Amino acid sequence: MHEYSLVSALMDRVEREARARSALAVHKLTVRIGALAGVEPELLRSAFSLVREGTICAEAELLVERVDARWACGRCEATIPPGEVLRCPQCATPARLVSGDEIVLDQIEMEVP
Repeated sequence: MHEYSLVSALMDRVEREARARSALAVHKLTVRIGALAGVEPELLRSAFSLVREGTICAEAELLVERVDARWACGRCEATIPPGEVLRCPQCATPARLVSGDEIVLDQIEMEVP
């Protein structure tokens, strides 16, 4: 389960941001996870609940927002509908992934003095 290493990296980043702002506590984290990122949201939440103990995020809520995979033509930018062949119906160019493979720390809500 690589979710634990992702949470470890997430905690490192959040702690750096909190320290830089002299935060007293972190209340909520919002993370965007693409459908094709290979991350199980429930495993990520479980790992977070274990790793956060004894940290500035000890009481923080983790919100996970799923991002659907979206494909488009690499040449003409036409959108490829879900479930279709990953080739542009207009110009036959192979599709490229526009979104859906990301793992993004989107927001940190923290208490600052």
